[in-house]
Amino acid sequence: MAVGLAMGMLGAIGFSGKAIIVKLAYRHGVDTVTFLMLRMLLALPFFMAMVWWTQHRKGAQPVPLSRRDLLGVVWLGFCGYYLASFLDFAGLQYISASLERLILYLNPTLVLLLGIVLYGKRASRHQWVGMAVSYGGVVAVFGHEVSLAGAHVGVGAALVFGSAVSYALYLSYSGELVRRLGALRLVGLASCVACMLCVGQFALLRPLSVLAALDADVWWLSVVNASLCTVLPVVLVMLAIERIGSALASQVGMVGPMATLAMAALVLDEPLSPWVLAGTALVMAGVFICSQGPRPLTERLSAQVE
Repeated sequence: MAVGLAMGMLGAIGFSGKAIIVKLAYRHGVDTVTFLMLRMLLALPFFMAMVWWTQHRKGAQPVPLSRRDLLGVVWLGFCGYYLASFLDFAGLQYISASLERLILYLNPTLVLLLGIVLYGKRASRHQWVGMAVSYGGVVAVFGHEVSLAGAHVGVGAALVFGSAVSYALYLSYSGELVRRLGALRLVGLASCVACMLCVGQFALLRPLSVLAALDADVWWLSVVNASLCTVLPVVLVMLAIERIGSALASQVGMVGPMATLAMAALVLDEPLSPWVLAGTALVMAGVFICSQGPRPLTERLSAQVE
């Protein structure tokens, strides 16, 4: 179990480092479209290898992809990985890495709300309390950041919240395909779709000469972003789930926001104020409360690529 817990923690920390890498890259003048394309282009071979492995590993009996499966994979790749990533990267131009991580950490509450709206599910009283606590924490940090950085923080927060909603839609609609194709195969296929969308977006909006003008540091940051903050965390989280289960792996993932706070303070010199610490504690507590229902929401959060 110790190995599984360690893998889950390292995976959560890897995902949390993405915001730090993006903020560092923006200091070198790279734009959102270009840096997102570099991340996904460099990660594409790994996701293709992931798909190949799920279909050719010993004992594998992959289900053939039907037309409906293909449409589902394209839709999930669009909303879960392309749109969610683009909105997240765009939002990081305006807000701190700490606030970005807190907003994204609301994801389980958004899945719960979508279940209520789309499927007529009911939330228990303690889940409503948990949601209130979580959103109260985000509002506290948001208000503090607005007072320091200005009204443009609202634009960034809205973009990142849109990213969280997009990913929650992916989680809400992915259940059937996960059961049919398997989590790792679906992640690989949907990520390949997102990679191609990001590359296509760059081809339409930017000339190739942009790549030649990039600093060497941007390329190195892209390599780190694609490997240590994208592909490796996916593998670690999936291995952790195999060893300790999705519910416990998701609970271990609560180290993510704290890791972001520490890295943001050490690497980006973001202020670690009492408001940020208190807001983080509220968000984590609220999500924990929400996840303690009869069917933990965290069961659906096993294949996260942020």
